[in-house]
Amino acid sequence: MMQTLDVGQATFSYLDQGRGTAVVLLHGIGSAARSFDRQIGALSPHHRVVAWDAPGYGSSTALAPASPTAGDYAGALAGFLDALGIGACHLLGHSLGCLMAARFAVLHPERVLSLTLCSVAGGHATLPAEERQKLLNQRLGDVASLGPRGMAEQRAPRLLGPAAAPDALERLIDTMASVRPDGYGQAARMLSTADIKADIAKFPASLPGQIIYGDADAITPPARNQDIARLWPTASVHVIPGVGHALYLEQPERFNAILTEFIAKSEGTRR
Repeated sequence: MMQTLDVGQATFSYLDQGRGTAVVLLHGIGSAARSFDRQIGALSPHHRVVAWDAPGYGSSTALAPASPTAGDYAGALAGFLDALGIGACHLLGHSLGCLMAARFAVLHPERVLSLTLCSVAGGHATLPAEERQKLLNQRLGDVASLGPRGMAEQRAPRLLGPAAAPDALERLIDTMASVRPDGYGQAARMLSTADIKADIAKFPASLPGQIIYGDADAITPPARNQDIARLWPTASVHVIPGVGHALYLEQPERFNAILTEFIAKSEGTRR
């Protein structure tokens, strides 16, 4: 069940289930905490699993800057975790959530027990200014002209692999249609200025890490994930065959097995 939490002047909506070492899940630009329901169900018997609605999503207060940085989201995450009494956690980011997770790992390495990046969004900071602006205008234009529901119906099919079950598409459209234009716009501007490669270069060598992607991902294609993985040689890499961008929703059992094994291994290593 969704909960809300006030942190200073901000409110967060989130899911929080289970007990034990915390696993924190950060959704992507067209998603929400509730998209992780199958991960929460699978992991919560052994861990405390928390999924937030990022600032500007669900009932979470938008960030103050109109054009926030990944650091602004990381700062909000730190305050959110403090309020929940979570000192350190296993952190997972999907797509845009990877940019938030990576920045948090750089700013607060002592709070990240392990880091999982899925369907990795690299950010557009290194693209030519004209191309960056074009991509940003496309996103902002879609949500403005089509509305969240129309945008979801147009974009969601591209996030799945060719063999995805019909219920996966229905769930994806329903979740994407719930985005708020203000939060989506802020997230799109953050994506336009972020650079995950710069953050990966600052990761401590001791950070347990993994990258998971689908080989049918048309949004963050395999070559892009592989390019990012080469910059993080200590991370393990898992490819789920036939799966698209929304891999944790499309193949939850396989995804959960990879995540559970990785967390168990990283905890064993720490001991």
